[in-house]
Amino acid sequence: MKTKRIAFVGGGNMAEAIIAGLLAGGLTLEKNLVAADVSAARRALLGQQYGIDAVAENGAAVREADVVVLAVKPQQAAEALTAASGALTGRQLVISICAGLPTRAVEALVPGRVVRAMPNLPALVRRGLTAICAGARATAADLDLAEELFAAVGAVVRLPEKLMNEVTALSGSGPGYVFAFLEAMEAAAVAMGLPPDTARRMAVETVRGAAELAVQTREEPAELRRRVSSKGGTTLAGLAALEAGGFSAAVAAGMKAARDRAAELAR
Repeated sequence: MKTKRIAFVGGGNMAEAIIAGLLAGGLTLEKNLVAADVSAARRALLGQQYGIDAVAENGAAVREADVVVLAVKPQQAAEALTAASGALTGRQLVISICAGLPTRAVEALVPGRVVRAMPNLPALVRRGLTAICAGARATAADLDLAEELFAAVGAVVRLPEKLMNEVTALSGSGPGYVFAFLEAMEAAAVAMGLPPDTARRMAVETVRGAAELAVQTREEPAELRRRVSSKGGTTLAGLAALEAGGFSAAVAAGMKAARDRAAELAR
């Protein structure tokens, strides 16, 4: 990884998060990174804050690259790759983080190998979850490199591409569900009389602590739930009310809706 020239087509928040993670982890050097972005402000930020090359033209960014990270909106992918077509070669690995864009669509636009990745928003604080899958021409070594790259911003799992819509429903959209739950907890606490700032801090720390406990103990969530639910106690009363309000069914319906929408966008 350290000797690879990595080009980012698109210099937005997710590209910045990956760049920051790679540099902070010592996985590469500033001289080996380049980003292309249409925004002069983004180019200035990336160049000044991270010491990398930041250019306006996609072709200039990818010309000497070993790895090309496609980090634009899905509807911009074809235009971005077409603009760089004269500089793309068959030796390059293209890693696409364009949500919903199948590997076959990217492979139709580039001569090299393709890996698809789905990072989520917590990658911005290096606590993300990224699912990766190989395109038709990608090798095991390509997946290894992609895993090393995304490990700089969190955990990585490998799955077949046929499950990427389900990935979107769980880890891709999942932070949104958690934020909605935090909103609801905070609002209920404020309605009960807690100060807003205190309510928010308590809600956030409760969710963070519970998640960390699940990570560290590696116990089933159901077992952790049982451990905090004393017979006849407050937690069981709260959980019963949540379930009576359709909590589990609502979560399942939300994930199904997200999966179905991801499938629609991929068509």
